[in-house]
Amino acid sequence: MILVSSCLAGVACRYNGTHRLVDKIHNLVEQGQATMVCPELLGGFQTPREPAEIVNGTGEDVLLGKARILDRSGNDVTDLYLLGAQRTLDMARDLQATIVVLKEYSPSCGGKMVYDGHFSNTRVVGEGVTTALLRREGFQVISEEEFAATCE
Repeated sequence: MILVSSCLAGVACRYNGTHRLVDKIHNLVEQGQATMVCPELLGGFQTPREPAEIVNGTGEDVLLGKARILDRSGNDVTDLYLLGAQRTLDMARDLQATIVVLKEYSPSCGGKMVYDGHFSNTRVVGEGVTTALLRREGFQVISEEEFAATCE
């Protein structure tokens, strides 16, 4: 089973109430070949919500307690992100996911790049907290960009 970010399947669950529909991912869900997940909603967030970024590190640093995730107003939302990551891991295990396709740049789902924690629209190399946890536990996690490249 493939586990995919809900926003990539067309669910308007991103922080700003939008989606990032990828038709091929949506079709996999429709055909029963993929299951949707939104780590942020699993962690207890609502849609819409303030944007959040990892401050002073990456998702791995968050898992190690060396970095935090703050929303634009400065509220520490790390615990909600960690809860969503754990619940996503539980879901991946239950489904015996063979691959996980998550939204690039997100503080939860980013696989190669995340925002720098200054809300300046600057990206840095790193992964989101959910991606870091899934990879730590042996799951293959790719972005929608990598997924698209495999479908060409």
